[in-house]
Amino acid sequence: MKLLLDTQILLWAAGQPERLSAPARKQLDNPGNELLFSAASIWEIAIKNGLGRDDFRVEPRLLRRGLLDNGYTELPITSQHAVSTDTLPPLHRDPFDRMLLAQALVEGITLLTADAQLARYGGPVRKV
Repeated sequence: MKLLLDTQILLWAAGQPERLSAPARKQLDNPGNELLFSAASIWEIAIKNGLGRDDFRVEPRLLRRGLLDNGYTELPITSQHAVSTDTLPPLHRDPFDRMLLAQALVEGITLLTADAQLARYGGPVRKV
């Protein structure tokens, strides 16, 4: 199964795996799952790290390289992803999370999240 990790799950998997829930670890450790990260997450990390946010203290270039070196697949942002955000109901205002959800919908993949607000969307979102 293809799994797109939201930014928080991605950061925890890369640097604080002890913060992952048992269901999240099970999904990430399953060799049958293909793990993807979005360019939107790297963009979000770069912006928030640059703003000095404590919860985003990671060098985005090193994170990206480490993810690729560890078998993660990068999911680029396309214009189809961008225009698909306009069909989402206004349950969540974060533009990065909305992009991740649009990508999951367009690509037919599951979005893993720890965010209860994001999990309110139906479809391919799984809260772990």
